[in-house]
Amino acid sequence: MTETPDLGGLLGGDENGLSGLLAQAQQMQAQLMAAQQEIAETDVSGSAGNGLVTVVGSGAGGVTKITVDPKVVDPADIDTLQDLIVGALNDLDAKREALAAEKLGPLSSGLGGLPGLG
Repeated sequence: MTETPDLGGLLGGDENGLSGLLAQAQQMQAQLMAAQQEIAETDVSGSAGNGLVTVVGSGAGGVTKITVDPKVVDPADIDTLQDLIVGALNDLDAKREALAAEKLGPLSSGLGGLPGLG
């Protein structure tokens, strides 16, 4: 007859047991959801041409507003305006990534404490 292993320490309420890991994972999930919500509610702006073109969007994605200074609206030079809009969009993307890294970075490093995720 085979002995059944004692799983009490693994399944018990101590911090090193499965329930402690589960509680830690639930806490991290709540923090992650809060950070994602904060990112989604944050307006981020990108600009180009020293502010001649500004693009605003949410931290989660999408563009909500584009502002173009009338000084750059030259029918004979549409290429410059198009380049400024692309530059402002790229700046917006970079700032979104920085926001996500700032808000989610501390949470992703916490995954190292969970077996198989570090």
